[in-house]
Amino acid sequence: MIDRPCGGRPKRLFDVVAGSVALIALSPLAALVACAVRIAIGSPVIYRQRRPGWRGQPFDVLKFRTMTDARASDGRLLPDAQRLTPFGRVLRQTSLDELPELINVVRGEMSLVGPRPLLMAYLERYAPWQARRHEARPGITGLAQVSGRNQLPWDERFALDVWYVDHWSMTLDVKIVATTVWKVLTREGINQEGQATAEEFKGPSGPMPDIARLL
Repeated sequence: MIDRPCGGRPKRLFDVVAGSVALIALSPLAALVACAVRIAIGSPVIYRQRRPGWRGQPFDVLKFRTMTDARASDGRLLPDAQRLTPFGRVLRQTSLDELPELINVVRGEMSLVGPRPLLMAYLERYAPWQARRHEARPGITGLAQVSGRNQLPWDERFALDVWYVDHWSMTLDVKIVATTVWKVLTREGINQEGQATAEEFKGPSGPMPDIARLL
C-alpha cells in the first residue's frame, strides 16, 4: 500500500473546499429530505454502516435511510427488495440518500471522487489487484459509477477503481463529477437487472479485465 491516499494534499484540499461549499449549499435540501425520511420511513433518519476506507481502515458511512427494519419470523432482516420503500427507491434513483456523505468528505474519511466504499466483509475476498482500490479514499462517486454503476460486473468495477488510483488527476476528478451530475439526472445504471441493489461480491471471477475496453 502507498503511504498516503491517492492524490495527496491537492485532492484533499479540493475535497475540503468543494465538500464544504456543497454541504452548506445543499443543507436546505438535506433538511427537507431528512424531514421526508422521518415521515415516510421513520427514525433514525441517518443510516450508519461500517465501511472500509483508505488502507481498509473502518469508518461509519452516513446515508439517509431508504429501508425499513422489517424482519422475518425468525428475526432476520428481510431481503433488500422487500425492505426498500417506494420513497427510498426515489432517494436512491436521485442519489439524494448520499447527501450525508458530504460530512464524511469534510471529516477526511471519504473523497468526492474515489472507489465506492463497500462492505467490510468484502476485504478478505479481494484478489491482490482488487485490494489496490483501497489506495485511495473511498468516494461519493467514482470512475466505475460513471462507467456503468451497478450494471457492471464486479471485476470490471474493480478494474476501473484500480485504473483510477494509477491515473488520478484533478482534471479526471472534475470530469467524473460533471459526468456524475448527468448520470444522476438521467438515472442511468442505478440497479442491476432483477436486483433492488447491487448483488453481493463473492470473490474474483478471473484475472484483471482489460481496462482499455472499459474506458
